[in-house]
Amino acid sequence: MADRAGVTSRTLRHYDEIGLLPPSRVGHNGYRYYDTDSVARLQRILLLRDLGLSLPVIAEVLDRERDQDKALGAHLALLEAERARLDERIAALRQTLDAPAAAEGSLQMMLEGFNDPYREEVIARWGERAYTAANDWWHSKSLAEQRDWKRDLDTLIATWITTWKSGHTPDSPPAQSQAARHIAWLTAIPGTPLADGDRENSIAMVLALARQYAEDPAYAAAYGTPACAVFVRETLEECVRRSL
Repeated sequence: MADRAGVTSRTLRHYDEIGLLPPSRVGHNGYRYYDTDSVARLQRILLLRDLGLSLPVIAEVLDRERDQDKALGAHLALLEAERARLDERIAALRQTLDAPAAAEGSLQMMLEGFNDPYREEVIARWGERAYTAANDWWHSKSLAEQRDWKRDLDTLIATWITTWKSGHTPDSPPAQSQAARHIAWLTAIPGTPLADGDRENSIAMVLALARQYAEDPAYAAAYGTPACAVFVRETLEECVRRSL
């Protein structure tokens, strides 16, 4: 039992002594025997320990959980949430390693303005005020604030990659949640139709950007593969149909 669970026999004895994990029975020779219910309970204990809970708190949590299937379902949900968090961190790190020019590009963005390369396109689509408002907002930030913003953007993209690699479809709840997060990010940029509450132009903007992410090689490269960029486009288009 101890070997299979990756703990020491002393740990099992301690759990028994404090009433956290008593054996199913004790043989005449003093050996402790554990059944499948005990194994399930030990899984819960170890998971909750990994999440930082103290043994007294774990005992209280387990005492409230009378339904083993429900408890194991909660266990699984926590493990999946932890895996998703780790996948997001791995994707962000991998993106940094796979993009040696990222630092140079970030510096150029900070020195110029994040929408300077698209000045003519922004003005043509959304007007001079949209370009000026966004650029003034950008240049009002300190260098540290600009770096934080760029870091948030990198995390947003990394989460898109993780969501796509996890096999979610564009209409799935995780994908739609990510699309809503992306649109909220756009809404925070002054001068955009989303920031101004212009519904019609907000729809046009999100759809135009969605297409650009998939069709413009410079944008698509940020998402790692063309397939992921298409996934982003389709997910945003679905979000527009549902929400905007």
